[in-house]
Amino acid sequence: MLVISFIFCSLVVRLFVIQIINGNSLQLKATDQWTRDLAIVAPRGTIYDTTGSTLAVSYTTYNIYVRSREVTSPSHVATVLSSELGLEFSSVYEKVTNRKVSEVLIKMQVEGEQAERIYNYKLDGVYLAENSDRYYPNGNLMTQVLGFISIDNVGQTGVEAYYNDYLKGVDGYSYVQSDLQGKEIGGSLRYYFPAEVGNSLVLTLDSKMQLILEQALEQIMTEQKAKASAGLIMNAKTGEILALSNKPSFDLNDVPRDDLTTLFENSKVKIVTDIYEPGSTFKILTVAVALEEGLTSLEDSFYCPGYRIIDGERIKCWKTIGHGQQTLVEAFSNSCNCCFMDLALRLGVDKFYQYMEKFGLGKKTGVDIAGEGSGILMAKSQVRTVDLARMGFGHAVALTPVQLLCAVASVVNGGKYNVPTILSEVIGSDGSIKKVGTSAQDDIISSETSKMVNFLLEKAENKTGDYTFVEGYNVGGKTGTAQKYSDSGGIAQGKYISSFIGTYPADNPQYLVFIMVDEPSAGAYYGSIVAAPYGKIVFSELFEYLGEQKQDESVKINYVQMPNLVGLSLAEAGSSLKALNLYYELDGEGEFIVSQLPPAGTTIPEGTTVVLIT
Repeated sequence: MLVISFIFCSLVVRLFVIQIINGNSLQLKATDQWTRDLAIVAPRGTIYDTTGSTLAVSYTTYNIYVRSREVTSPSHVATVLSSELGLEFSSVYEKVTNRKVSEVLIKMQVEGEQAERIYNYKLDGVYLAENSDRYYPNGNLMTQVLGFISIDNVGQTGVEAYYNDYLKGVDGYSYVQSDLQGKEIGGSLRYYFPAEVGNSLVLTLDSKMQLILEQALEQIMTEQKAKASAGLIMNAKTGEILALSNKPSFDLNDVPRDDLTTLFENSKVKIVTDIYEPGSTFKILTVAVALEEGLTSLEDSFYCPGYRIIDGERIKCWKTIGHGQQTLVEAFSNSCNCCFMDLALRLGVDKFYQYMEKFGLGKKTGVDIAGEGSGILMAKSQVRTVDLARMGFGHAVALTPVQLLCAVASVVNGGKYNVPTILSEVIGSDGSIKKVGTSAQDDIISSETSKMVNFLLEKAENKTGDYTFVEGYNVGGKTGTAQKYSDSGGIAQGKYISSFIGTYPADNPQYLVFIMVDEPSAGAYYGSIVAAPYGKIVFSELFEYLGEQKQDESVKINYVQMPNLVGLSLAEAGSSLKALNLYYELDGEGEFIVSQLPPAGTTIPEGTTVVLIT
């Protein structure tokens, strides 16, 4: 009786362990042995722009599998599959006859039409499983921002990668009962668990603004023979990115995967990932800080002989003959380096770095785009007086464009710093809003300082009178030109980055437009010549799209013919241009003009900046 009782109790304990403790895991193992499954890949969520236009959508494709133990005519199956799918017969035949594995994948992402033809052959042992692929209605629009997916339906770059966890759905499965060899048991039960579609995203991007921007960037590539171009349109009040692109790019429906180096380079959102020395556009921040600290005023006076000697080093103004005596307003419009060296030195290293930290320079902005760079600021303890002077006009500091633009936006919008974003909201498959893109705000400068900077930006671009940068509209702006550096750290001779930052309306900016031209090679490299004109194009088309009314209908821009200045002295050429209401950038330190851009006889609007080469 004791032995029987012991055996009985042992069996009870064993049954408890099997059925209760290990029940679930054993059930899964049993199901895996009794069935064969095919994964049903979940469709990714749709991506929309802020107007509701579709930017990326999923559609059904099919994966083709073969279970070799169920194939009755391997040669026929291999012939049909290789013919329909464009594959080598020998490779397909080897998979079809390989009985060492229960199931083998023949091809992924087969289009529906092809899959239907294969299905209609009724081939034993051939199975189709639902997959999902991506279609981008606008092709090469928003290439870098949207990004693309892998053949496994995983985001690789852009929004597709950054918000992959939102966009991907939950895969489903189709199960059939099988025998010991893995063959389907005829008449047995089938189980189907449908896939759940991923969440949809609504971006802050506007497709029409994006098209306007990208057309201008393509124009730059053609006319300025640039290595690359980039641009951004931002809501200065909120930090929402309305358009963002760089060229060259590619069609998202035909991703060039054969050259991975080029693909990687053309997939980067360079305004977010790459750093550069901003040059004169940085002067917006220098003057804002100096005004905020009460170290200068609009009526302040500066003298520019064409250089400053600091720590024994001669630092030139771009206009080597000097600007002479000028007010702050004039110095900002002239982009006088001497003025901004003075302002930086008045601030001192501690105060200058205090504000650079407030502006978020040297660290990531937190924009929701993968691969953001941090920028480079020299360690404060190592900054010499000459370094600080150079920083004042945008040299000796390296930033990502998005860092600079966020800082400028905070200067012109009344003093509020916003974290930039491209996500507006996440929408669940049931229509519920799961996340709304928001941006934190911090005070950087006062609204009074912001108004003064906006006044300076307005005067800098409308040189021939009010509302003349874009005829009848109140646009402000600043251009910049910076040398590039080689991999060894030295200056890359003849290589420049030209840029333009524009604001509208100038007195209370809502929109911020940025244009960057990397290594222009059509003869000019100054930002006022190779970047600003395309900023003007973007603003003009933007106003038409938005239905913006002119602030002053009476403003008319006059056109003049570029005179022949070759052979004249710099003073004579300057006088001739001044009489025609034209401005100039100087390339060289000689006394006589040897070349000019544009050529003599070219019709150009008053207020245009031309290049004189001495």
